[in-house]
Amino acid sequence: MQIRQMTHNDLPSASALCLETFMQAVAPSLSAQGVASFAKVAAQAAFAERMKGDNLMLVCVAEGAIRGMVEFKGRCHVAMLFVAPSWQHRGIGKHLVDAALEHARADVVTVRASLSAVAAYQRYGFVLSGEVGEFAGLVYQPMEKRLHI
Repeated sequence: MQIRQMTHNDLPSASALCLETFMQAVAPSLSAQGVASFAKVAAQAAFAERMKGDNLMLVCVAEGAIRGMVEFKGRCHVAMLFVAPSWQHRGIGKHLVDAALEHARADVVTVRASLSAVAAYQRYGFVLSGEVGEFAGLVYQPMEKRLHI
């Protein structure tokens, strides 16, 4: 298992991984608007545009393919974290979060976790930090993790 920075060559696989995992784990609980909102954010072109900015994007490669990815916005907010369904519960999510947090530029890192991901983020040391919210049809739980920088 290797954690490395995402490249432009990774965009098709990373986008497909996010969309496949989202459709299985999150989409069934959302409105059509929420599904459409996520599809825009996870599109290859949207990833490519965000790669030009300050977002750190890491992938986990195992057995020659991308099995997980994390996007760390502004080095203080986990914007996306996805692990292929058949590769979950093998430590990939934790490795990706830990690798992203090595680049943190804040004492507190935040995430707007999908409701199905709250337990995973709690295992990574995040705690609830507000009420469940909704933006563009996407339902989320604010969470945070205090770091000792």
